[in-house]
Amino acid sequence: MCTSIAMFSESGCCGRNLDLEVSFGEQVVIAPRTYPFHFHELEDLNDHHALIGMANVASGQPLYAEAMNEHGLYMAGLNFPGNACYDRPDDRARYHAAPYELIPWILGSCRNVTEAKALLSSFAPLARPFSLTADGSRTLPLAELHWHICDGSRALVLETTVDGVCLYEDPIGVLTNNPPFPFHQMNLQQYLGLSSANPKCRFAENAGLRPFGEGMGALGMPGDASPASRYVKAAFHKLNSPLEKEETAQVIQCFHILDAVQMVKGSVITAQGRPDRTIYSCCITPCSMTYYYKTYENPQLHAVTMHPEDRIGDRLQCFPLQTTPNILRIH
Repeated sequence: MCTSIAMFSESGCCGRNLDLEVSFGEQVVIAPRTYPFHFHELEDLNDHHALIGMANVASGQPLYAEAMNEHGLYMAGLNFPGNACYDRPDDRARYHAAPYELIPWILGSCRNVTEAKALLSSFAPLARPFSLTADGSRTLPLAELHWHICDGSRALVLETTVDGVCLYEDPIGVLTNNPPFPFHQMNLQQYLGLSSANPKCRFAENAGLRPFGEGMGALGMPGDASPASRYVKAAFHKLNSPLEKEETAQVIQCFHILDAVQMVKGSVITAQGRPDRTIYSCCITPCSMTYYYKTYENPQLHAVTMHPEDRIGDRLQCFPLQTTPNILRIH
């Protein structure tokens, strides 16, 4: 359960909610240009674009949930259970990558969505789990994902299903979870009547009816936590959002949109009987290369900037999340 949004503008930011019932050891991680990325079948990346994002570092490798590179290209993996398929062979593909390899490969190699699409047009998934030991005796299960790929003007959705590798143009700039992306594009057409303006009476010409409160133009917008409903709600807020020019205003607006579709603990109970929640929300800005985040336990915004000097080197920089509540008492 996750939601990702891309704000299309000259300095557009990108962000996401990560919704899970348990933490996965996440921390903000900067991978500089010469930090070596090793892959199963792809050539190693020993010299690449620098990355900043949220990751679990396992066996020295950052397993990114989402990240942005120094050129402003963003990529996020979102839960896609039951539909993700990684074991369909494709001999025509030039590149084979496991799901956890995609973010460092694409962001390390590409400057924008156009370059990413070209690279992914010759890609096929590799159903090989991440090994925690040299002999492969301990591995992490393959996460079932699809991916949101964005720059300041364009977005793509990548899905690998039983039908093969599918790359979709995303004119809305929003991604959630199941069903596959074409459903969300079609489903959005059921809500053409939603509006941020006060509605005009179309019930009957002489009925004399008028709205009795603000916000009634959006009556009928879904409010539950399902992926389809979150997609509609996030798209409505994002598309009706003013384009702020100043970075802080952009970031605040991005978090407000994400807040509208966050998972409140206790409102969703998983099949395993655990309460789902928005573990963290983030917003990444390409102008200052800053990763902003807040956690469920600590809603204060925190920021980690990838400075020019941070992009040089071969060692990861890791920043543990600040999860302890920080309440500013003024009396």
